[in-house]
Amino acid sequence: MQTVQHSEQTLKTALISKNPALVSQYEKLDDGERRLLNKAFKPDNDLFGPITLHSESDWIISHPEAPQDFEEFFSDPSRKAPSPEKRSIYIQCIGVGIFSFARYGSDFYSSHYEGKVNKLQRVSSSDYSIFDNYYIPEVTSILLLRSCKTLTHEIGHIFGLRHCQWLACLMQGSNHLEEADRRPLNLCPICLRKLHCAVGFNIIDRYQERMSFLKEEEGEDVISALVRWIDDESADSPGVRREHSREDHVTLPKPVEAFKEWKEWIIRCLAVVQK
Repeated sequence: MQTVQHSEQTLKTALISKNPALVSQYEKLDDGERRLLNKAFKPDNDLFGPITLHSESDWIISHPEAPQDFEEFFSDPSRKAPSPEKRSIYIQCIGVGIFSFARYGSDFYSSHYEGKVNKLQRVSSSDYSIFDNYYIPEVTSILLLRSCKTLTHEIGHIFGLRHCQWLACLMQGSNHLEEADRRPLNLCPICLRKLHCAVGFNIIDRYQERMSFLKEEEGEDVISALVRWIDDESADSPGVRREHSREDHVTLPKPVEAFKEWKEWIIRCLAVVQK
């Protein structure tokens, strides 16, 4: 196993830059935001680990590319950013590409699939009846976690974030499932600053749900929207209906057992920003 280890100064420059204007921009963040981001280069960092490479087939080895620091990201004239008129990301079928969750299911490589479509049928673009009685894989916790990683990784690319080579990060490239599973669900501080710059959100609010409080019998605790999403397992979700068409209301379970480690990581981040 090989570790991609950068020096403290290299990571600090990648995050903050030596450009006075970008340094000034960074210093305008509040104390909690900077405490969290500064973990990128602190010797006692326990939130953002180094990248580990396990084989020659891992992404960084097989796809050599120059790392992208914050200054390079900021200066990229072609990167995308939201505007007051366009601030939503729509996930929909538009006929120009396919993103499949199939390989993330445990039964992808098995031959047991029920109700396969045996012949080509011409249907209108709004008619999904061709998939009636079609096999739908079980929505497991690990399938949901893997899918969230892939989807959010690709959304990062939309906003100009290239593959991360600084720390263990959601924006690392992956060549195979084992490598994808090692990739965390969170962004490293360098990529988090890039996304913060591109989208324009408050970093503390991201973890604290705009400082809302959940009152408990003994005081009040700040609860993260991300933590709340994990804890809300929606008991009223009965599962996937095996027979459905476009008009049917399909309810999916939200198994979140695989997200528990990420939940603990978020809580540790909250401890940093609340000091």
